[in-house]
Amino acid sequence: MLCLGIDPGIGRVGFGYVDEEGGELSGLAFGCIDTDPDLSVQDRLNMIYDEIKNHINTIRPDVLAMERLFFGQNLTTAENVWQARGVILLLAAQERLPIVEPTPSQVKMAVCGYGKASKSQVQEMVKCILSLESVPKPDDAADALAIAIAGLSLWRIERLRECRNEG
Repeated sequence: MLCLGIDPGIGRVGFGYVDEEGGELSGLAFGCIDTDPDLSVQDRLNMIYDEIKNHINTIRPDVLAMERLFFGQNLTTAENVWQARGVILLLAAQERLPIVEPTPSQVKMAVCGYGKASKSQVQEMVKCILSLESVPKPDDAADALAIAIAGLSLWRIERLRECRNEG
């Protein structure tokens, strides 16, 4: 099972692929899509769409996991991130790619076993779980890998619930 994890944003979108085979997890690829702040929001969203589409069409994940976000005070940032999320959700729908949306605490719980783990704890656990030589950089890429790890867990849970409901 191959999961594409997405840490959404307008200036930077983290992505990471985690493969699960025989109970073992491995990180296949990760990185970031950076958009130029001098571009219009439309052009930045188009760039995100094109780059994520290219990744999906090249690597062909089985499921997409994108963190469900909550914002407090900064509504401008929230609006731009929600727009980026919308573009990615549209793309997933067009590609008929199932979506899992873990919350930040679900990601921390899946990776660290503690829903209030620090960012550095999550990054160190991503390194350990995926047997990487170092913590993935930049932070958005490490976060995307953590989201993919959580996404695989949540995907399995959702499939089990569906099986029970069908039986």
